[in-house]
Amino acid sequence: MERPALEALLAAVAEGSTSPSQAAERLADLPFADQGSARVDIHRAVRLGLPEAIFAQGKTPAQVVSIGSALLVQGQRVLATRCSEEVAAACLEAWPAAQWHDEARCVTVDPPDCPRPAPRGSVLILSAGTSDRPVALEALVASEAFGNATELIEDVGVAGLHRLLSIRKRLGGAHVIIVVAGMDGALPSVVGGLVASPVIAVPTSVGYGASFGGVAALLAMLNSCSAGVTVVNIDNGFGAAWAATSINRLACGPS
Repeated sequence: MERPALEALLAAVAEGSTSPSQAAERLADLPFADQGSARVDIHRAVRLGLPEAIFAQGKTPAQVVSIGSALLVQGQRVLATRCSEEVAAACLEAWPAAQWHDEARCVTVDPPDCPRPAPRGSVLILSAGTSDRPVALEALVASEAFGNATELIEDVGVAGLHRLLSIRKRLGGAHVIIVVAGMDGALPSVVGGLVASPVIAVPTSVGYGASFGGVAALLAMLNSCSAGVTVVNIDNGFGAAWAATSINRLACGPS
């Protein structure tokens, strides 16, 4: 249960439209729902302000649907990452309102009768090249699902630096910038030297042999000469979006 839904439930008890026993029934699965193969952290949205996400890789379609259904029952939004087409098909069958973001390999679905609040703040995502697009899109889908006003600008890598400089004014308006890059992983250092906003670097596994599946970009970002660049794991667009959400919420102030 997300915090607004919990507050609404408590308000309903206070005004008498919901009985304490009915509220207790709603809260019975807190802090987690035991699904056998998974113990779904229902309480995470109350503690952290964001519901548990589903890492679908390695899970069966039935397991993903089971976990997602446990979240939806509690009025929580579902975000499943690293979904195969088989998992996506099962989710779309179980939840007609679900969206399949095929390039990002994500499935999202909002609970019934729970409109998504207006996006807040400003998260800007930059990708170095078109080959980095799947990871950048995972960051975009996750960031939007987390309630951020999010923009993606693609193909502004350092091999053509004029492309980045052409959008320099747009860089300064973001509360936080996610920079997605493979190959030599140089773009976050350049961006970090141009803006005052926090920069979150995402190395991708894109590149020829000596890129070592993204390790070269990861090491370059960790050794960035731009102070304060933060680095997440290889191809981890979701993790970057979560970190960006925390920063964006601080910049926006209380909701």
